[in-house]
Amino acid sequence: MNELFDGIYFDEKSVYTKNMLVGKKVYGEKIVKEKGIEYREWDPYRSKYCAAIKKGLKESIFYKKATVIYLGSAEGTTVSHVSDIVGKDGAIFCVDISEIAMQKLSKLAEERENLYPILSDAQLVENYEEYFTQKADCLFQDVSQRNQADIFVRNSKLLKKGGLGALSLKTKSISQSEKKETVLENEIKILEKEFNILQIVCIEPYEKEHYLIIGKKK
Repeated sequence: MNELFDGIYFDEKSVYTKNMLVGKKVYGEKIVKEKGIEYREWDPYRSKYCAAIKKGLKESIFYKKATVIYLGSAEGTTVSHVSDIVGKDGAIFCVDISEIAMQKLSKLAEERENLYPILSDAQLVENYEEYFTQKADCLFQDVSQRNQADIFVRNSKLLKKGGLGALSLKTKSISQSEKKETVLENEIKILEKEFNILQIVCIEPYEKEHYLIIGKKK
């Protein structure tokens, strides 16, 4: 097992994180033990961020002890791996509009104490900005809306200067008719208002018509 990024590991085939709660699975993932350490396999078909790692991500936005804003946390598949990465001294503020998803995430947060579920529309930053007395270290977004880049930029007010952000861009949620490359180009122009773009990763075949865009807050 080799460390690829802070808290993210790989072998010949798969990507892993160290299990913060030894012996417990979150979504039926495979558990591997090596030299007394337990790792959870990260499924790239169920996580856009892991898909980007498999497709050549050069720099991870997550690291130990980081404070994370996670928009579109859903039921917590990827969130659980980010929880492993940032560890007990980190914090992940998980925003999602779905009450059903939030119920499952809240149960996960009972075990993983670095998770802070927030039931809210990610477009309404004013609903949860009070939680951030200090700016967050990193921002991640996985939201199916037409105005994805705009939502990301709005939430960047909660991110520290120089902080890293990752936007999982679903091009078909923005336009069914335009080419994915055209959609990407238009969204990049919006992102560049607040971010220097560091890398754009096409995450096919794990997710069709999807990109992961990495940026640094200006």
